[in-house]
Amino acid sequence: MTKPVKIVIIIGLFLMLMLIRALEPWLFYDPFIQYFKNDYLYKAIPVFVTSKLFLNIFFRYSLNLVFSLAILYVAFQKWSVIVFSIKFYTISFIILTLVFYTLLQSGFDNGYLLAFYIRRFLIHPLFVLILLPAFYFQKKEEKLN
Repeated sequence: MTKPVKIVIIIGLFLMLMLIRALEPWLFYDPFIQYFKNDYLYKAIPVFVTSKLFLNIFFRYSLNLVFSLAILYVAFQKWSVIVFSIKFYTISFIILTLVFYTLLQSGFDNGYLLAFYIRRFLIHPLFVLILLPAFYFQKKEEKLN
């Protein structure tokens, strides 16, 4: 695959991630969207259905995962990158979900910021923005050695 083709495909995949973000109010159940915009300043946490919320978080995380893995594969074309990324995403999802669930059950007693940022990592494709430069740096290091 030539470099220009890779770039076009990666841009297209990033646009898909942006489309998921743009369509979030219609695709996903998330009562915390409005809450974290400005309601956290003067309202208690919204009423939510735990199972529905976490099923939607899982669905959104999975969609972001598919496009993120595609970006990483197109960029590096190494299965070892994909295998590591799948393990990383899986472990991260389990840990972040457990922490977010615990924070929800406590009603954000210790503040809303930790829950806000953990939710961000669960619903937005931030890990691809971390892994892409990390694998690029590793690839450059391998060429030097």
